[in-house]
Amino acid sequence: MSTKFDTSKSEGPHSQLAKLIGEWEGTASVWFEPSKPEDESPITGSMRSILDGRFIMHEYATSFKGTPITGIAIIGYHLELKKFQVAWVDSFHNGTAIMFSEGKREDSSMAVLGGYTYVTPELEQHWGWRTEIEIRNDNEIVFTAFNISPDGEEAKATETVYQRR
Repeated sequence: MSTKFDTSKSEGPHSQLAKLIGEWEGTASVWFEPSKPEDESPITGSMRSILDGRFIMHEYATSFKGTPITGIAIIGYHLELKKFQVAWVDSFHNGTAIMFSEGKREDSSMAVLGGYTYVTPELEQHWGWRTEIEIRNDNEIVFTAFNISPDGEEAKATETVYQRR
């Protein structure tokens, strides 16, 4: 008899996640203003299955205006909550924080919403961060992320367009 997880791996959300597995390269873009990207740099990424297909580990390396950036995201699907979830760290966007994001209950798209805190000696602001993962075909994936201001205004922040190596 098949378990929920086995079914998910063969025809459900975990089979969607398995499509991410592989070696990738492409372009990473960062926006500070909506009119044009602040930077576009080459990116390489590796996505592999971990814990018997429960999660995908995405490791990547890119740069921003010549400064190296590395990062890791663990992407999964919580079967009981029926939500995609992501834990993300990198050497540019997150500082020393871990961003945890999750999707809407029973949403079949790989879109997750998280948040971060912008802190200065004078200020503490809580911002949202929405990430969409679009599998265009077997050889192209696009990660697009949007900043959400404390007032709820949304603007494109990053976009990674990957092609399978």
